[in-house]
Amino acid sequence: MDFDWASLRAAATAVAARAHAPYSGLSVGAAGQDSEGKVVTGCNVENASYGLTLCAECGLVSAQRAAGLGPLVAVSVVAGDGAPIVPCGRCRQLLLEAGGPGLLLDADGGPVRLGDLLPGAFTADDLAARSAGGLGGSSPRESTDGPRA
Repeated sequence: MDFDWASLRAAATAVAARAHAPYSGLSVGAAGQDSEGKVVTGCNVENASYGLTLCAECGLVSAQRAAGLGPLVAVSVVAGDGAPIVPCGRCRQLLLEAGGPGLLLDADGGPVRLGDLLPGAFTADDLAARSAGGLGGSSPRESTDGPRA
């Protein structure tokens, strides 16, 4: 599948202008496309309590779900100046569930597969295998040691 990276980057740059970044001064925008060509965007929203800050990728994935889009296949994340930014590890994990390891990320040197940036990622398969119902043991409620204080 071919992607119009210039259009995705332009959409990400446009939404970066709506970012709320009074603390870092770094406005970030993200634009993603699904296999049907539908595009959604998101921007960062900072908070005085830094841990509550929402990354542009969080806004993007929320918009993807709200719009009922399928898995993302291409994503551009840019700073306010329009230059690509490679997502941090947390956002790579978020994008992994939104598109999978084959999702292509816009980068200075050309598109990069998300799976190449996040090798050995923790996935839903790992969670299923290691949760209470999986191979990983019991949850505190299922313990045979009795109730926990």
